[in-house]
Amino acid sequence: MAAEHTDEILTIYRLGIDEGDATFETTAPTWAEFDAAKLPQHRHVALGDAGRVLGWVAAAPVSDRCAHAGVVEHSVYVHPAARGHGVGAALLRQLIMSTEAAGIWTIQSGVFPENTASLALHRKAGFRVIGTRERIGRHRGAWRDVVLLERRSPVVGTV
Repeated sequence: MAAEHTDEILTIYRLGIDEGDATFETTAPTWAEFDAAKLPQHRHVALGDAGRVLGWVAAAPVSDRCAHAGVVEHSVYVHPAARGHGVGAALLRQLIMSTEAAGIWTIQSGVFPENTASLALHRKAGFRVIGTRERIGRHRGAWRDVVLLERRSPVVGTV
């Protein structure tokens, strides 16, 4: 993920927000806000033939407590026109490689239960459902549940 991808990354984020089942957010952040919140070594884009951004994945620490140094929370977004072509799977594979290389043992995320494509994508990438946080927040005037997912590295933190 590089500065030249900024506009396309934020556009894809906005498209996900507009669809209504990707996040509690109602507006995309500025690039400065996005950049400050995401770990630089765990941000990746998938590029199409013409160099266009097809999707992105990024991770953020879940806590600044040292006990949680090996745990990140991630987001993955794919442009609607690029869905169903393995872009999300490729992005998650890249995130798993970068986090394991950095000694991170757990990747987690929260997904709306209505986002069945994301839930299926994560299951295929080795994530498991931890549970559901019921009515955890209001979104567009309705209470929403969030399915908690995690992937534990089989190689990091096993010793």
